[in-house]
Amino acid sequence: MKINRKAVIERHNPYYKKLNKNAPLSVGNGKFCFTADFTGLQTFFDEYAAESDAFPLCTMAEWGWHSYPHNKDDEANLRLTPFNTYGRTVFYATDSTGQEELFKRIRVNAHKFHLGKISFETPERALSLNECKPESQLLSLWEGILFSEFLISEETVKTETFAHPQEDAVYFRITSALLKENKLRVTIRFPYGSHKKSAADFSVSHLHNTRLYEPNEIKQAPVYIERNLDNTLYKVIISGNGYTTQINEREHLLTLIPDSQTIEFSVRFAPLNVPVLSQIGVAYGESENKQSDSFDDAKDKCRNYWADYWSSGGFIDFSGSSDSRAAELERRMILSQYLIAIQSRGNIPPAETGLTCNSWYGKFHLEMHFWHHAHFALWSRMEEVKKALEYYKRILPAAKEIAASQGYKGARWPKMCDPTGKNTPSSIAVLLLWQQPHPIMFAELVWRAEKNEKYLHEYRDIIIETAEFMKSFIHWDGSRYVLGPPCIPAQERHDPNIVLNAPYELEYFRACFKIADEWLKRLGEKERYGEITDKLSLPSVKDGVYLAHENCPDTFTKLPFYTDHPSMLAMYGVLNSEKADRRIMSATLDKVLEVWDKKTFYGWDFPVMAMTACRLGRYSDAVDLLLMDSPKNTYLENGHNRMTGDDALPLYLPGNGGLLLAIAMMAAGFDSRKGPLFPNGFTVNAEGIDPYI
Repeated sequence: MKINRKAVIERHNPYYKKLNKNAPLSVGNGKFCFTADFTGLQTFFDEYAAESDAFPLCTMAEWGWHSYPHNKDDEANLRLTPFNTYGRTVFYATDSTGQEELFKRIRVNAHKFHLGKISFETPERALSLNECKPESQLLSLWEGILFSEFLISEETVKTETFAHPQEDAVYFRITSALLKENKLRVTIRFPYGSHKKSAADFSVSHLHNTRLYEPNEIKQAPVYIERNLDNTLYKVIISGNGYTTQINEREHLLTLIPDSQTIEFSVRFAPLNVPVLSQIGVAYGESENKQSDSFDDAKDKCRNYWADYWSSGGFIDFSGSSDSRAAELERRMILSQYLIAIQSRGNIPPAETGLTCNSWYGKFHLEMHFWHHAHFALWSRMEEVKKALEYYKRILPAAKEIAASQGYKGARWPKMCDPTGKNTPSSIAVLLLWQQPHPIMFAELVWRAEKNEKYLHEYRDIIIETAEFMKSFIHWDGSRYVLGPPCIPAQERHDPNIVLNAPYELEYFRACFKIADEWLKRLGEKERYGEITDKLSLPSVKDGVYLAHENCPDTFTKLPFYTDHPSMLAMYGVLNSEKADRRIMSATLDKVLEVWDKKTFYGWDFPVMAMTACRLGRYSDAVDLLLMDSPKNTYLENGHNRMTGDDALPLYLPGNGGLLLAIAMMAAGFDSRKGPLFPNGFTVNAEGIDPYI
């Protein structure tokens, strides 16, 4: 029976009847995002930012990168740390000692920045939170529109907010008697860029410039503004009706002064010069004379876009389920789809906090790229996986340079980087390996869905250069191939000098060596990696369970080894390792659940454990693991996976993406077992969901 998608979506619309500073709502289009408070604007930016584990109210675009002034020789001047690699010295940027300022300067550049704060104010002052009373706020997921209503001194203010589906623009319609009475205005304040979570610094007005294209003190919309933050240039176009505008360039402030009870306006942002993007040939921009859509035209486009989006791709509905867990699992699933749709579908990988705010300066972590994008392949949104692969093409020269600088062949993909693909110095990031096979896995997911010969040629270089580094990195010890040291596994609790054969990385390398050979065979070329897959080490076992790595016999008995990610489970869950013993894996899952410090799990650990349980036929356990009561497995009213206790990381999109991957796997099954793989009590209606590996 065909699913009534609209009905399923609408029963999960976030709807607030009171103040909720811990879960603000956002609108966006995949490349641009605007996060609002209960006014539908960003009026109480400071108050929301003051909350524990705060969500900043940001306006962000994927092209919005800024760098503080720095020396062009900074990276060349960075002192590297030597690591002994089987008798050869390899250098990594891991130690800031004695070069703290230089180390930090490279880490924080480039960073994402807040494009502009849009707020309500009175003619005399900023509004106080105490004088405003939230009445209702509804995010219509099917339409992509946020409806807000609140009171100021018993007078109602209504706001509609949405993002244009094709442009980096946010639209507003505001209705209130206070507007016509000149008791309420709208301001747009432009900050300096910041590497901090809020991505904004409003305290250094002398460090940036705001310039009206055609300087007049008061001007009817549209208004054209040019912004200059060091070498980053962008323009802002404000269009609409029902108001006049006034600008204070020195204070970086534009004021909309209403002359009507209803005003409609849009704020459109477009890059003029973003250095880190020009380095890799990513072009953004628009026609100089492009006119903004009217509010009604843009609203129609927004509604049509979201109706088309929800009507396409895969879909899962748990209607009719008697299991009490189904409703919450469906809510998390629907809201996760929305959040990823509004901020993780650009031309470069998203940060772990997407376009909501800065985490790690807005830089992205390529080991998380799998969690951000792999689920798209199962939900019939393969174009997003192709976009993910395009990024690896762009940074292939940088990845080959990283490998060559360390004496390796092929391309070594960075872990933490800005769009240029250059590694960010870190005591951990530069030593991680599990991001390395991701491009091979992405390419294989594309091939499985669309067996088109052009893809074999298109992605060949990415696959082979990736595999060549992997081949160059492993070591023959006289009887077997070993992985590491030096390296740090996905479970970032280990001394890189002794990590040997971490099971997830080991089996991910093995699986992707096999895929690379299969790719060559499809192209009619000679296979290269069969001997390695046959002679690669096996995952280590002690007392009937898998260890974190071969040199960690105390995995389950000594801290800190039973904290963070239980990544040994991923080799038979995320992967379908032919070397994994089901009996040992089941015992390992039980051991993790018995002894692991569950407060230290991250959002993607729960999907990993659920996928492992699913492959083991433990379907009820899989659902329990997806919904486990754990601090970092909270899904707020806005759908965000809350990272409780980590103020720098208030939300965690890899958790949302991992959830979607696990649910799709359970709905459609995998290569050796057809879905649905849910326990009794679940009614699973699925459309357009493909099996996993």
